[in-house]
Amino acid sequence: MSILAVTSGKGGVGKTFLSANLAAALSRRGENVLVLDADLGLANLDVVLNLTPKVTLHDVFTGRSTLENAILPAPGGFSVLLAGSGLVEYSRLTPQVREQLLDIIIKLGPKFDRILLDTGAGISDVVLHAVSMADDVLVIATPEPTSMTDAYATIKVLATQQGRRAIKLVVNQVSAQGEGRTIRNQLQLVVDRFVMPQLEPGTDALRLNLLGEIPSDTFVREAVQKRQLLLETAPGSPAARAVHGIAEKLVAG
Repeated sequence: MSILAVTSGKGGVGKTFLSANLAAALSRRGENVLVLDADLGLANLDVVLNLTPKVTLHDVFTGRSTLENAILPAPGGFSVLLAGSGLVEYSRLTPQVREQLLDIIIKLGPKFDRILLDTGAGISDVVLHAVSMADDVLVIATPEPTSMTDAYATIKVLATQQGRRAIKLVVNQVSAQGEGRTIRNQLQLVVDRFVMPQLEPGTDALRLNLLGEIPSDTFVREAVQKRQLLLETAPGSPAARAVHGIAEKLVAG
């Protein structure tokens, strides 16, 4: 079983969209996949998938439901564990939330081949705790300068506070082929110059591994508006093909 945290420096870069469609692509490759909405308090995975859950992670935390009853089938052949939206008590990381989230991950581990943690954006305690439970981290950025700046800030924190030395990167909404590679190289240069000197002498270099780039695609907006998976509404679209390519790289290791 492997746990992948999908995160970003800022909101609106397509993190939940990628988490859901990537789960569908992985499930088509024979994996038993769960997406856990780890954006506690500002959850929107249910909106993306057009699900109306009767039971959420909040009910598991409060003992009103068992973990098994909170796991739902999603379109695309994977499972989801949805969080409640607008729950202020989850906007900060209390010792209780920390323990409950860790306990749930431990219990889920044996049931799935891969767990995707759809985290919140930024570097709050809740986001960093969710990421800390993952084997690997996937940072999503767009070519927009603010997104790149926030992606760098996230990568810096993951390297200095969690000791991450390998971070996966996906660049979304690219307008030209190869733009993702250019952005990866720009981020790597900044990391080498400003982050590496802050790490312990003799430690391994921090490497950004570009898993893929997703082109700007009108089919994405249509799928989001319809609250459906892109892989189902437009499976042959450029963005859908890009998601499949990212899934292939993950499966290959």
